[in-house]
Amino acid sequence: MNAYIFPGQGAQYTGMGLDLYERSPVAQELFEQANDILGFLITDIMFEGSADDLKETKVTQPAIFLHSVILSKVLGDSFKPAMVAGHSLGEFSALVANGTLQFEDGLKLVAQRAMAMQKACELKPSTMAAVLGLDDYAVEKICASIDGIVVPANYNCPGQLVISGEVEAVNKACESLKDAGARRALVLPVGGAFHSPLMEPAREELAAAIESTVFNTPNCPIYQNVTTTAVTSADEIKKNLMAQLTAPVKWTQSVQNMIADGATLFTEVGPGKVLQGLVKKIDRNAETAGATIEE
Repeated sequence: MNAYIFPGQGAQYTGMGLDLYERSPVAQELFEQANDILGFLITDIMFEGSADDLKETKVTQPAIFLHSVILSKVLGDSFKPAMVAGHSLGEFSALVANGTLQFEDGLKLVAQRAMAMQKACELKPSTMAAVLGLDDYAVEKICASIDGIVVPANYNCPGQLVISGEVEAVNKACESLKDAGARRALVLPVGGAFHSPLMEPAREELAAAIESTVFNTPNCPIYQNVTTTAVTSADEIKKNLMAQLTAPVKWTQSVQNMIADGATLFTEVGPGKVLQGLVKKIDRNAETAGATIEE
């Protein structure tokens, strides 16, 4: 069974999507539509902008979403997912790919999500850190013992977690994690504490936008970050998506459940190969590939 997976923030690169635009009238039309919906020329930034331009949250999130979703549309009939999942932002791409959301609605939600997260980041100094070489339980226990807000945010693969919270609490947690034997505990160059309680203002704002968006019955199950199991009910998908910003991304558990439910090939749709690498670390026997358009 073919599982399609969609990357999140961090996978962007200069020139992303240009080959799609140049080779496919379908892609061209969708990119132009995106410029109109967003109210600025995101194509210029994606195709010619600097790495710094692409790092702006209001650009990064729509850019990765567009690359993933438009690539899935360009694949045409060869795009037949039996199941889908997305890492954080990638969940929105996955929901367009499996028919739950219309392209236009997905893009509007992603743009609102980016702005809401940006605003939440400005309210309080906060950050995230990558932790390597400790098991999940040890990381959870140390985070729980620190004064202030710091929580596990991304369960990327066994031995690789990301923690998120207030700057001081994250720094303290990093020291304790190193003392406990972490191979690395490295603060990341991000603007805020994604997937932590500090995203509550953004969650509320995005929840209102999600509430007023039409969610269709998907054409295949999505394994959502919050629950990690197959979901096919539009109402349930909506509810899980509302919880996503303040809840951890349980990627390890999602991939394990997809494999248990019969996934044999994981095809990453969008920029980069990060998720293919994580899938291999979760189960080295899993087959992975990147989605490409035929010459």
